Amino acid sequence: MSALIQAWRHTPTHRRVWALAAPMILSNLSVPMVALVDSAVVGHLPHAHQLGAAAVGSALYVLIVGVLGFLRMGTTGFAAQAAGREDGGALRQVLAQGLSLGLGLAVLFAILAVPLAELALQSMNPSAALDDQARGFFHMRLLGLPAALVNYALVGWFLGTQNARAPLAILLTTNLCNAALSLWFVLGLDWGVVGAAKAAVIAEWSGALLGLVLSRHALARYPGKLDTNALHHWANWRPLLAVNRDIFIRSLALQGVFFLVTVQGARLGDATVAANALLLNGLLVTAYALDGLAHATEALCGHAIGARERLALSRALVVTFGWSLLASLAFALFFFSAGQWFIDRQSDIPGVREVAYGYLPYLALLPLIAVWSYLLDGLFIGATRAREMRNAMLLSIALALPLGVALQGLGNHGLWLAFLAFMAIRSLTLGWTAWRLYRNDAWLAAR
Repeated sequence: MSALIQAWRHTPTHRRVWALAAPMILSNLSVPMVALVDSAVVGHLPHAHQLGAAAVGSALYVLIVGVLGFLRMGTTGFAAQAAGREDGGALRQVLAQGLSLGLGLAVLFAILAVPLAELALQSMNPSAALDDQARGFFHMRLLGLPAALVNYALVGWFLGTQNARAPLAILLTTNLCNAALSLWFVLGLDWGVVGAAKAAVIAEWSGALLGLVLSRHALARYPGKLDTNALHHWANWRPLLAVNRDIFIRSLALQGVFFLVTVQGARLGDATVAANALLLNGLLVTAYALDGLAHATEALCGHAIGARERLALSRALVVTFGWSLLASLAFALFFFSAGQWFIDRQSDIPGVREVAYGYLPYLALLPLIAVWSYLLDGLFIGATRAREMRNAMLLSIALALPLGVALQGLGNHGLWLAFLAFMAIRSLTLGWTAWRLYRNDAWLAAR
C-alpha cells in the first residue's frame, strides 16, 4: 500500500499524465460531441425513422472503422517504444507502415462493405423508410473511409511520440468541421440524413490533410532516415502485422457486440433503436473522455517498457488509474442526476424521449463498470501485447453471449443488462490477464 501511495504522490508523473491526457480528452470529446450534434440535428427532423436511419447507418460505418482501430492502437505501441529507445529511423518506419496499411485496407473494406451492409440491413428487418435512408447515409460515409484510416495511423503515431497537440489539432479540425457542416447541410440546405454523411466525409479528409502536414514537422525532433529497403522485406512488417492482426480480431469482436445492440434494438422498433442511439451517445462521451487517460497510459507505459524503467511504469499505472476512477464517478453522477436533460438536448420526439428515460439507470452504471477495461487496454497497447487483449475479449464474449440470449425475453431491459454484464466481464478478464503477467514479471521482459 505504501508503494501505491508513493506512486500517487509523484508530482512529475501527474504532470506527464495530464500533459498527454488533457489535450486528448478535449480532442476525444469532440468525437461524441459530433455524434450528439448529428443526433440533435437529425433528431429534430419530424420523423423517428430519420433518427433511426442515421443511427443504423452510423452503426454500419462505425462497425467498419471500429474494427480497423488497430491502425491507431498498433501504431501507438510501436511508436512509443521506438521513442523510448530514441530511434528516429524506427519511428519513420512505423509511420510509413501505418499510412500504407490504412490506404490499402480502405480500398479492401470499401469493396466488401456494400454487400455486407445489405446482409446486415436485411437481418434488422427495418421499416422501408428507415432502410432507404440508412443505405444512403452509409454509402456516402464510405467516401471518407481512406481519410478516417489515415487519421488513425497519424493519431496513433503522434501519441506514441508523446505529442498530444497534433492529435488535438487533427481531431478538433475533423469533428468541429463535421459539426458545423452537419448543421449547415441538414438544417440550412435541407439535405436531410444524407447531408450529415456528406459533412462527415468532408471533415475526415480535412483532418487527414492537416495530420500529414503536421507529421513532417514532428519528425524533425527525431533525427534519422527511413530505410525504404526495409519496407520491402516481410520480416520488418511481421511484428506490426502480428499485433494489428490480434487487435483487429479483438476490435471486430468488440464492434460486433455494439452492432448486436443496434440490431436487437432495431427489432424492437424505430423508437427503441433511436432511444438506444441517444443513450449510447452517453457511453461515447464517457468512453472518449476516459480514453484520454487511456492514451496517456499507452504512451507512458510504452515509453517505460521501451526504456525498461520499472518504477516509471508503476507510477504511470497508479496515477492514470486513480484519475480514471474519479472521472468515472463524475460521469455516473452526471447521468444519474441530469440524464433526462442529456436526452432532451438530443431529440424533441416525445416517443423517443419516453423510451430513453426508462433506461437511464443503465447509462449511469456504465462508466463505473467500463472504466477499467479502457485503462487496461491502454496498458496492453503500450506493451504491444495484443494477443492477450484478443484472448481476453474473446473470452468475455463467450461468457456474456449465453447471458444475452437468456435475457432476450426481457426486451430492451434484457439487452441493456447483457451489455452491462459484458463490460464487467471484459474488465475482469483483462485485469486477471494483467495480474498473471505481473506475477510472472513479464511486463518488462525482452520480446
